[in-house]
Amino acid sequence: MGGAHEPLHPHMQMKTSSSSKGGSHGYFVPRPVCAWLVCGFVALALLHVLCCTPPGTQEAVLSPLLQYVDDTYNFVSSGPQSCNYTEGRWVYAPGHARRYNATECHVKDSHNCIRNGRPDTGYLDWRWQPAAAGCRLPAFSARAFLSAVRGKHVAFVGDSMSRNQAQSLVCLLVGAGVPHRVVYRDADPQKFNLWRYAFPTHGVTVSFYSAPFIARATGKALNGNDSLPQNMNHVHLDALDDRWVADADTMDVVVLSIAHWPLNGAIYYNNSARIGHHNHQELSASEEIGYAWPMKVAYRMALDRLSSGGRPRTVVIATLSPGHFEGNTLTTMCPRKEPYKEGEKEPHHLEMELVRLVYEEAQAARARNGEGGGARVEVLDVTKLAVMRPDGHPGLYMHRDPFAHGGPQPWMPSDCLHFCLPGPVDTFNEILQQILRKKR
Repeated sequence: MGGAHEPLHPHMQMKTSSSSKGGSHGYFVPRPVCAWLVCGFVALALLHVLCCTPPGTQEAVLSPLLQYVDDTYNFVSSGPQSCNYTEGRWVYAPGHARRYNATECHVKDSHNCIRNGRPDTGYLDWRWQPAAAGCRLPAFSARAFLSAVRGKHVAFVGDSMSRNQAQSLVCLLVGAGVPHRVVYRDADPQKFNLWRYAFPTHGVTVSFYSAPFIARATGKALNGNDSLPQNMNHVHLDALDDRWVADADTMDVVVLSIAHWPLNGAIYYNNSARIGHHNHQELSASEEIGYAWPMKVAYRMALDRLSSGGRPRTVVIATLSPGHFEGNTLTTMCPRKEPYKEGEKEPHHLEMELVRLVYEEAQAARARNGEGGGARVEVLDVTKLAVMRPDGHPGLYMHRDPFAHGGPQPWMPSDCLHFCLPGPVDTFNEILQQILRKKR
Protein backbone atom coordinates (compact mmCIF):
# COMPACT_ATOMS: atom_id res chain seq x y z
CA MET A 1 0.00 0.00 0.00
CA GLY A 2 1.41 3.37 -0.95
CA GLY A 3 2.48 5.90 1.67
CA ALA A 4 0.19 8.69 2.83
CA HIS A 5 0.05 11.85 0.73
CA GLU A 6 -0.92 15.39 1.52
CA PRO A 7 -4.29 16.23 -0.01
CA LEU A 8 -4.15 18.41 -3.09
CA HIS A 9 -5.02 22.05 -2.72
CA PRO A 10 -8.51 22.63 -4.14
CA HIS A 11 -7.22 25.20 -6.62
CA MET A 12 -4.69 22.72 -7.95
CA GLN A 13 -7.39 20.14 -8.84
CA MET A 14 -8.07 21.44 -12.35
CA LYS A 15 -8.95 19.38 -15.37
CA THR A 16 -6.05 19.24 -17.77
CA SER A 17 -7.34 16.77 -20.35
CA SER A 18 -7.90 17.82 -23.93
CA SER A 19 -11.64 17.57 -23.35
CA SER A 20 -11.63 20.50 -20.94
CA LYS A 21 -13.78 23.30 -22.21
CA GLY A 22 -12.09 26.54 -23.08
CA GLY A 23 -8.63 24.97 -23.45
CA SER A 24 -7.37 26.55 -20.20
CA HIS A 25 -4.53 24.02 -19.87
CA GLY A 26 -4.25 24.67 -16.15
CA TYR A 27 -4.16 28.49 -16.15
CA PHE A 28 -6.84 30.79 -14.81
CA VAL A 29 -5.44 33.73 -16.82
CA PRO A 30 -3.69 33.54 -20.20
CA ARG A 31 0.09 33.98 -19.99
CA PRO A 32 0.23 37.23 -22.01
CA VAL A 33 -2.25 38.78 -19.61
CA CYS A 34 -0.13 37.64 -16.65
CA ALA A 35 2.95 39.25 -18.19
CA TRP A 36 1.15 42.54 -18.71
CA LEU A 37 -0.17 42.45 -15.14
CA VAL A 38 3.33 41.90 -13.76
CA CYS A 39 4.76 44.73 -15.87
CA GLY A 40 1.96 47.01 -14.74
CA PHE A 41 2.57 46.15 -11.11
CA VAL A 42 6.33 46.84 -11.44
CA ALA A 43 5.63 50.12 -13.21
CA LEU A 44 3.21 51.20 -10.46
CA ALA A 45 5.76 50.22 -7.80
CA LEU A 46 8.50 52.28 -9.49
CA LEU A 47 6.10 55.19 -9.89
CA HIS A 48 5.33 55.00 -6.19
CA VAL A 49 9.06 55.02 -5.35
CA LEU A 50 9.68 58.03 -7.57
CA CYS A 51 6.67 60.07 -6.47
CA CYS A 52 5.92 59.12 -2.90
CA THR A 53 9.18 58.28 -1.15
CA PRO A 54 12.08 60.41 0.17
CA PRO A 55 15.14 60.79 -2.10
CA GLY A 56 17.26 58.57 0.16
CA THR A 57 14.79 55.72 -0.17
CA GLN A 58 14.66 56.21 -3.93
CA GLU A 59 18.44 55.84 -4.15
CA ALA A 60 18.41 52.71 -2.00
CA VAL A 61 15.71 51.05 -4.10
CA LEU A 62 16.83 52.10 -7.57
CA SER A 63 20.62 51.84 -7.23
CA PRO A 64 20.74 48.01 -7.36
CA LEU A 65 18.52 48.04 -10.45
CA LEU A 66 20.64 50.65 -12.24
CA GLN A 67 23.82 48.85 -11.25
CA TYR A 68 22.43 45.62 -12.71
CA VAL A 69 21.68 47.42 -15.98
CA ASP A 70 25.20 48.89 -16.02
CA ASP A 71 26.83 45.53 -15.33
CA THR A 72 24.65 43.57 -17.76
CA TYR A 73 24.55 45.92 -20.71
CA ASN A 74 27.52 48.21 -20.01
CA PHE A 75 25.10 51.08 -20.53
CA VAL A 76 25.93 54.72 -19.91
CA SER A 77 22.89 56.98 -20.14
CA SER A 78 24.66 60.00 -21.58
CA GLY A 79 27.67 58.29 -23.11
CA PRO A 80 31.23 58.16 -21.73
CA GLN A 81 32.28 61.27 -23.64
CA SER A 82 29.77 63.70 -22.16
CA CYS A 83 29.92 63.23 -18.39
CA ASN A 84 31.96 65.33 -15.96
CA TYR A 85 32.69 63.29 -12.83
CA THR A 86 34.56 66.01 -10.94
CA GLU A 87 31.59 67.48 -9.07
CA GLY A 88 28.88 65.46 -7.40
CA ARG A 89 27.74 63.83 -4.19
CA TRP A 90 27.86 60.47 -2.48
CA VAL A 91 24.48 58.72 -2.48
CA TYR A 92 23.37 55.74 -0.46
CA ALA A 93 23.58 52.57 -2.55
CA PRO A 94 23.50 49.39 -0.42
CA GLY A 95 26.18 46.92 -1.44
CA HIS A 96 27.62 49.03 -4.26
CA ALA A 97 31.24 48.67 -3.14
CA ARG A 98 31.07 45.11 -1.77
CA ARG A 99 32.73 43.56 -4.79
CA TYR A 100 35.75 41.57 -3.67
CA ASN A 101 37.60 40.01 -0.76
CA ALA A 102 40.84 41.93 -0.21
CA THR A 103 42.59 38.89 1.23
CA GLU A 104 42.02 36.92 -1.97
CA CYS A 105 43.67 39.59 -4.11
CA HIS A 106 46.62 40.03 -1.72
CA VAL A 107 46.34 43.71 -0.85
CA LYS A 108 48.66 45.38 1.61
CA ASP A 109 47.71 44.20 5.10
CA SER A 110 47.19 47.73 6.39
CA HIS A 111 44.45 48.36 3.79
CA ASN A 112 42.57 45.12 4.45
CA CYS A 113 40.20 46.72 6.96
CA ILE A 114 37.63 43.91 7.18
CA ARG A 115 40.29 41.29 7.83
CA ASN A 116 41.82 43.60 10.45
CA GLY A 117 38.55 43.62 12.37
CA ARG A 118 36.87 46.88 11.40
CA PRO A 119 33.32 46.26 12.70
CA ASP A 120 31.41 48.82 10.62
CA THR A 121 31.11 48.26 6.87
CA GLY A 122 28.66 51.03 5.99
CA TYR A 123 31.44 52.80 4.08
CA LEU A 124 30.83 50.20 1.34
CA ASP A 125 27.25 51.33 0.75
CA TRP A 126 27.83 54.53 -1.22
CA ARG A 127 28.36 55.47 -4.84
CA TRP A 128 29.44 58.71 -6.52
CA GLN A 129 26.66 60.58 -8.30
CA PRO A 130 27.95 63.25 -10.73
CA ALA A 131 26.29 66.64 -10.50
CA ALA A 132 25.64 67.05 -14.23
CA ALA A 133 22.04 66.42 -15.24
CA GLY A 134 21.48 63.02 -16.80
CA CYS A 135 24.97 61.82 -15.89
CA ARG A 136 25.58 58.62 -13.97
CA LEU A 137 28.89 56.93 -13.19
CA PRO A 138 28.47 53.23 -14.02
CA ALA A 139 29.71 50.58 -11.65
CA PHE A 140 33.07 49.05 -12.55
CA SER A 141 32.76 46.34 -15.17
CA ALA A 142 35.70 43.99 -15.61
CA ARG A 143 34.44 43.11 -19.07
CA ALA A 144 34.23 46.75 -20.16
CA PHE A 145 37.61 47.65 -18.67
CA LEU A 146 39.47 44.73 -20.20
CA SER A 147 37.84 45.38 -23.58
CA ALA A 148 39.03 49.00 -23.43
CA VAL A 149 42.66 47.98 -22.71
CA ARG A 150 42.87 44.70 -24.62
CA GLY A 151 46.49 43.79 -25.34
CA LYS A 152 47.82 46.71 -23.32
CA HIS A 153 50.15 47.31 -20.39
CA VAL A 154 48.48 49.50 -17.75
CA ALA A 155 51.09 51.03 -15.43
CA PHE A 156 50.59 53.04 -12.24
CA VAL A 157 53.59 55.24 -11.42
CA GLY A 158 53.79 57.33 -8.28
CA ASP A 159 53.25 57.33 -4.54
CA SER A 160 51.35 55.13 -2.10
CA MET A 161 47.99 56.54 -3.22
CA SER A 162 48.88 55.37 -6.71
CA ARG A 163 49.55 51.93 -5.24
CA ASN A 164 46.20 52.09 -3.40
CA GLN A 165 44.42 52.63 -6.73
CA ALA A 166 46.52 50.03 -8.56
CA GLN A 167 45.69 47.36 -5.97
CA SER A 168 42.04 48.36 -6.18
CA LEU A 169 42.07 47.76 -9.94
CA VAL A 170 43.65 44.33 -9.59
CA CYS A 171 41.11 43.38 -6.92
CA LEU A 172 38.17 44.55 -9.05
CA LEU A 173 39.40 42.32 -11.87
CA VAL A 174 40.30 39.33 -9.69
CA GLY A 175 37.05 39.67 -7.73
CA ALA A 176 35.10 39.46 -11.00
CA GLY A 177 36.64 36.05 -11.65
CA VAL A 178 39.05 37.11 -14.39
CA PRO A 179 41.87 34.53 -14.75
CA HIS A 180 45.18 36.03 -13.67
CA ARG A 181 48.73 35.32 -12.60
CA VAL A 182 51.42 37.24 -10.74
CA VAL A 183 54.25 38.02 -13.14
CA TYR A 184 56.54 39.38 -10.42
CA ARG A 185 56.47 41.20 -7.12
CA ASP A 186 58.85 42.35 -4.39
CA ALA A 187 60.88 39.54 -2.82
CA ASP A 188 59.91 40.93 0.58
CA PRO A 189 56.19 40.09 1.06
CA GLN A 190 55.80 43.16 3.28
CA LYS A 191 56.78 45.48 0.45
CA PHE A 192 54.55 46.46 -2.45
CA ASN A 193 56.86 48.81 -4.35
CA LEU A 194 57.08 46.89 -7.61
CA TRP A 195 54.69 44.28 -8.97
CA ARG A 196 52.85 43.14 -12.10
CA TYR A 197 49.73 41.05 -12.73
CA ALA A 198 48.77 39.47 -16.05
CA PHE A 199 45.22 38.85 -17.29
CA PRO A 200 45.90 36.53 -20.22
CA THR A 201 42.35 36.24 -21.58
CA HIS A 202 42.66 39.82 -22.85
CA GLY A 203 46.46 40.13 -23.05
CA VAL A 204 46.40 42.80 -20.32
CA THR A 205 49.06 43.49 -17.70
CA VAL A 206 48.73 45.81 -14.70
CA SER A 207 51.87 47.09 -12.95
CA PHE A 208 52.80 49.39 -10.12
CA TYR A 209 56.10 51.30 -9.86
CA SER A 210 56.83 53.15 -6.64
CA ALA A 211 58.22 56.57 -7.62
CA PRO A 212 56.89 59.17 -5.14
CA PHE A 213 58.54 62.06 -7.02
CA ILE A 214 58.42 60.49 -10.53
CA ALA A 215 61.95 61.88 -10.81
CA ARG A 216 65.01 60.00 -9.53
CA ALA A 217 65.11 60.19 -5.73
CA THR A 218 66.82 58.78 -2.68
CA GLY A 219 65.96 59.07 0.98
CA LYS A 220 62.91 58.27 3.03
CA ALA A 221 60.53 58.11 0.07
CA LEU A 222 62.63 55.36 -1.48
CA ASN A 223 64.15 53.29 1.29
CA GLY A 224 63.86 55.00 4.68
CA ASN A 225 67.60 55.64 4.96
CA ASP A 226 68.00 57.30 8.35
CA SER A 227 71.63 58.18 7.72
CA LEU A 228 70.57 61.08 5.49
CA PRO A 229 70.17 64.53 7.11
CA GLN A 230 66.80 64.55 8.86
CA ASN A 231 65.94 61.51 6.76
CA MET A 232 65.46 63.99 3.91
CA ASN A 233 64.52 63.19 0.33
CA HIS A 234 67.08 64.02 -2.36
CA VAL A 235 65.45 64.54 -5.76
CA HIS A 236 67.21 64.96 -9.11
CA LEU A 237 65.14 67.14 -11.42
CA ASP A 238 67.26 66.30 -14.46
CA ALA A 239 66.37 62.58 -14.49
CA LEU A 240 63.34 60.34 -14.09
CA ASP A 241 63.17 57.37 -11.75
CA ASP A 242 65.26 54.58 -13.25
CA ARG A 243 62.92 51.64 -12.65
CA TRP A 244 59.75 52.83 -14.34
CA VAL A 245 61.63 54.55 -17.18
CA ALA A 246 63.32 51.24 -17.99
CA ASP A 247 59.87 49.83 -18.86
CA ALA A 248 58.38 53.02 -20.32
CA ASP A 249 58.49 51.75 -23.91
CA THR A 250 56.25 48.82 -22.94
CA MET A 251 53.53 51.00 -21.36
CA ASP A 252 50.27 51.78 -23.18
CA VAL A 253 48.28 53.36 -20.33
CA VAL A 254 50.16 55.24 -17.60
CA VAL A 255 48.49 56.64 -14.48
CA LEU A 256 50.73 59.19 -12.74
CA SER A 257 50.08 60.25 -9.16
CA ILE A 258 52.34 62.34 -6.94
CA ALA A 259 51.28 65.04 -4.51
CA HIS A 260 51.98 64.13 -0.90
CA TRP A 261 55.74 63.59 -0.98
CA PRO A 262 56.70 66.93 -2.58
CA LEU A 263 54.70 68.64 0.17
CA ASN A 264 56.71 66.78 2.80
CA GLY A 265 59.94 68.36 1.66
CA ALA A 266 63.08 67.55 -0.28
CA ILE A 267 66.47 68.82 -1.43
CA TYR A 268 66.54 69.29 -5.20
CA TYR A 269 69.45 68.84 -7.62
CA ASN A 270 70.28 69.42 -11.26
CA ASN A 271 73.32 67.57 -12.62
CA SER A 272 74.34 66.82 -9.01
CA ALA A 273 74.35 70.52 -8.11
CA ARG A 274 71.97 71.55 -5.37
CA ILE A 275 69.45 74.07 -6.72
CA GLY A 276 67.22 74.48 -3.68
CA HIS A 277 65.00 72.79 -1.15
CA HIS A 278 61.52 72.74 0.29
CA ASN A 279 60.80 72.54 4.00
CA HIS A 280 64.34 71.80 5.20
CA GLN A 281 65.02 73.65 8.45
CA GLU A 282 68.82 73.33 8.33
CA LEU A 283 69.26 74.91 4.90
CA SER A 284 69.12 78.58 4.05
CA ALA A 285 65.69 80.15 3.64
CA SER A 286 67.03 81.86 0.52
CA GLU A 287 67.27 78.42 -1.13
CA GLU A 288 63.61 77.60 -0.48
CA ILE A 289 61.96 76.88 -3.85
CA GLY A 290 58.66 75.44 -2.64
CA TYR A 291 56.91 72.32 -3.89
CA ALA A 292 54.97 73.51 -6.97
CA TRP A 293 57.86 74.19 -9.34
CA PRO A 294 59.61 70.83 -8.71
CA MET A 295 56.29 69.04 -9.25
CA LYS A 296 55.81 70.84 -12.56
CA VAL A 297 59.31 69.89 -13.69
CA ALA A 298 58.77 66.25 -12.76
CA TYR A 299 55.41 66.03 -14.52
CA ARG A 300 56.82 67.76 -17.59
CA MET A 301 59.76 65.36 -17.81
CA ALA A 302 57.43 62.37 -17.49
CA LEU A 303 54.89 63.65 -20.02
CA ASP A 304 57.60 64.46 -22.55
CA ARG A 305 59.17 61.02 -22.12
CA LEU A 306 55.82 59.27 -22.52
CA SER A 307 54.97 61.36 -25.59
CA SER A 308 58.14 60.28 -27.39
CA GLY A 309 58.88 57.16 -29.40
CA GLY A 310 55.73 57.21 -31.50
CA ARG A 311 53.81 54.75 -29.31
CA PRO A 312 50.11 55.73 -29.06
CA ARG A 313 49.71 56.01 -25.29
CA THR A 314 47.15 57.34 -22.88
CA VAL A 315 48.64 59.17 -19.89
CA VAL A 316 46.30 59.93 -17.01
CA ILE A 317 47.34 62.29 -14.20
CA ALA A 318 45.44 61.72 -10.96
CA THR A 319 44.82 64.71 -8.71
CA LEU A 320 45.45 64.80 -4.96
CA SER A 321 43.46 62.50 -2.68
CA PRO A 322 43.59 64.38 0.67
CA GLY A 323 43.87 62.80 4.10
CA HIS A 324 41.50 63.28 7.04
CA PHE A 325 43.78 63.56 10.07
CA GLU A 326 41.16 65.62 11.86
CA GLY A 327 41.50 64.59 15.52
CA ASN A 328 44.29 64.91 18.07
CA THR A 329 44.26 61.36 19.46
CA LEU A 330 44.57 57.93 17.88
CA THR A 331 40.86 57.22 18.25
CA THR A 332 39.62 60.58 16.96
CA MET A 333 41.74 61.14 13.85
CA CYS A 334 39.24 59.82 11.30
CA PRO A 335 36.23 58.54 13.25
CA ARG A 336 33.39 59.44 10.87
CA LYS A 337 31.12 56.62 9.68
CA GLU A 338 29.48 58.35 6.69
CA PRO A 339 30.54 60.62 3.82
CA TYR A 340 30.23 64.36 4.09
CA LYS A 341 27.04 65.70 2.58
CA GLU A 342 27.07 67.95 -0.45
CA GLY A 343 28.41 71.37 0.55
CA GLU A 344 29.48 70.16 4.00
CA LYS A 345 33.17 69.83 3.12
CA GLU A 346 35.19 71.49 0.36
CA PRO A 347 38.85 71.07 -0.64
CA HIS A 348 41.29 73.49 0.98
CA HIS A 349 43.11 76.21 -0.97
CA LEU A 350 46.34 74.17 -1.08
CA GLU A 351 44.50 71.12 -2.37
CA MET A 352 42.84 73.12 -5.14
CA GLU A 353 46.19 74.68 -6.04
CA LEU A 354 47.55 71.18 -6.64
CA VAL A 355 44.51 70.32 -8.75
CA ARG A 356 45.09 73.41 -10.91
CA LEU A 357 48.75 72.44 -11.30
CA VAL A 358 47.74 69.06 -12.77
CA TYR A 359 45.28 70.62 -15.22
CA GLU A 360 47.89 73.17 -16.31
CA GLU A 361 50.52 70.54 -16.97
CA ALA A 362 48.05 68.33 -18.84
CA GLN A 363 47.01 71.24 -21.03
CA ALA A 364 50.62 72.26 -21.65
CA ALA A 365 51.47 68.68 -22.68
CA ARG A 366 48.57 68.62 -25.15
CA ALA A 367 49.83 71.88 -26.64
CA ARG A 368 53.37 70.51 -26.97
CA ASN A 369 52.12 67.30 -28.55
CA GLY A 370 49.96 69.08 -31.10
CA GLU A 371 46.79 67.80 -32.74
CA GLY A 372 46.85 64.01 -32.78
CA GLY A 373 50.53 63.82 -31.86
CA GLY A 374 52.27 62.27 -28.88
CA ALA A 375 50.41 60.78 -25.97
CA ARG A 376 46.77 61.41 -25.21
CA VAL A 377 46.82 63.22 -21.83
CA GLU A 378 43.82 63.11 -19.48
CA VAL A 379 43.12 64.20 -15.90
CA LEU A 380 41.58 61.89 -13.30
CA ASP A 381 40.14 64.46 -10.91
CA VAL A 382 39.37 62.66 -7.64
CA THR A 383 40.01 65.47 -5.16
CA LYS A 384 36.40 66.51 -4.47
CA LEU A 385 35.04 62.99 -4.16
CA ALA A 386 37.95 61.94 -1.93
CA VAL A 387 37.60 64.98 0.35
CA MET A 388 34.03 63.90 1.06
CA ARG A 389 34.98 60.37 2.20
CA PRO A 390 36.46 60.61 5.71
CA ASP A 391 34.75 57.32 6.56
CA GLY A 392 36.70 55.14 4.14
CA HIS A 393 40.16 55.11 5.74
CA PRO A 394 41.64 52.26 7.78
CA GLY A 395 42.35 54.50 10.79
CA LEU A 396 43.50 52.21 13.58
CA TYR A 397 42.33 49.22 11.55
CA MET A 398 45.53 49.40 9.59
CA HIS A 399 46.53 47.05 12.42
CA ARG A 400 45.04 43.63 13.12
CA ASP A 401 42.40 43.87 15.91
CA PRO A 402 43.75 47.11 17.44
CA PHE A 403 41.29 46.99 20.35
CA ALA A 404 41.88 43.33 21.23
CA HIS A 405 44.45 43.87 24.00
CA GLY A 406 43.24 46.74 26.11
CA GLY A 407 42.86 49.25 23.32
CA PRO A 408 45.28 50.88 20.87
CA GLN A 409 48.86 51.26 21.99
CA PRO A 410 50.74 54.60 21.84
CA TRP A 411 53.08 53.27 19.16
CA MET A 412 50.22 52.51 16.77
CA PRO A 413 49.88 54.96 13.86
CA SER A 414 46.45 55.71 12.43
CA ASP A 415 46.02 55.73 8.64
CA CYS A 416 43.63 58.49 7.61
CA LEU A 417 45.09 58.91 4.13
CA HIS A 418 44.84 55.64 2.21
CA PHE A 419 41.51 53.91 1.69
CA CYS A 420 40.29 50.53 2.84
CA LEU A 421 40.05 47.92 0.10
CA PRO A 422 37.34 47.49 -0.99
CA GLY A 423 36.41 51.13 -0.47
CA PRO A 424 36.08 54.61 -1.99
CA VAL A 425 39.27 54.27 -4.05
CA ASP A 426 37.41 51.77 -6.26
CA THR A 427 35.52 54.80 -7.56
CA PHE A 428 38.80 56.15 -8.96
CA ASN A 429 38.88 53.11 -11.24
CA GLU A 430 35.25 53.51 -12.23
CA ILE A 431 36.17 56.96 -13.56
CA LEU A 432 39.39 55.62 -15.10
CA GLN A 433 37.29 53.05 -16.94
CA GLN A 434 35.17 55.80 -18.47
CA ILE A 435 38.28 57.80 -19.48
CA LEU A 436 39.72 54.77 -21.26
CA ARG A 437 36.43 54.02 -23.03
CA LYS A 438 36.32 57.55 -24.43
CA LYS A 439 37.52 57.94 -27.99
CA ARG A 440 40.78 59.81 -28.55
